[in-house]
Amino acid sequence: MIKYFVAAFILLSATFAVAQASQGGANIFEEPRELPTREFMRSDGTFVKLTDFKDEFVIALFWSRHCGPCLSELNTLQIFADKTHADGIKLLLISPSNEWKSVDEQKEFLARFGVNNLEFYIDKASNLAADFGIFTSPNAVLINRAGQEIGRLRGSADWSDERVIEYIYKIKALHG
Repeated sequence: MIKYFVAAFILLSATFAVAQASQGGANIFEEPRELPTREFMRSDGTFVKLTDFKDEFVIALFWSRHCGPCLSELNTLQIFADKTHADGIKLLLISPSNEWKSVDEQKEFLARFGVNNLEFYIDKASNLAADFGIFTSPNAVLINRAGQEIGRLRGSADWSDERVIEYIYKIKALHG
C-alpha cells in the first residue's frame, strides 16, 4: 500500500513539474549573466562559442539521448523552431559527445523523432554543460541578443503549445 502511494506521489510530482514547465516555468534572473566561453562543435565539425550568436535570441537546449523527457519533447522542438525561427528565435540542441559515434549517427537519431532541420551541436565531455552547472536534462538556457544568459527552463515542456510559444515571445520582448 505504501509503495502505491509513493509511486502515485512521484507520478503526480513529475506531472506537476512538466505542467509548470509548459506553462511558463522559466527561471528568469534579476540580472543577466555572462556566458561561458568554452567552444563546442557544430554538426559540420567546426567549433563555436555561445557568444558567437550575439544579436540573436538563443535557446540552448542541453539534452541527452538517454533522457526520456528529452526524447518526448524532440518533435515539439521542431514545431517550435518552425514557428519561431522567422521571428529571430534560434534553437540550439546540445548533447554530450560521449553519446554519439558520429555526427551522422546523431542526425539519423534526431530524424527518427521528426527533427530534420534543427541545428545540433556536440558538447565535448559535457564541459559546456558543466560550465553552466547543468547536470540533468533537459535544461534550456535562455540567452539575450547581448550574448548574456537571462534565465533557464529546467525539465521538459510541450514546445509546440501556443502558451509556451507566447511565453518565450514575452521573455524575448522583455529581456531579449
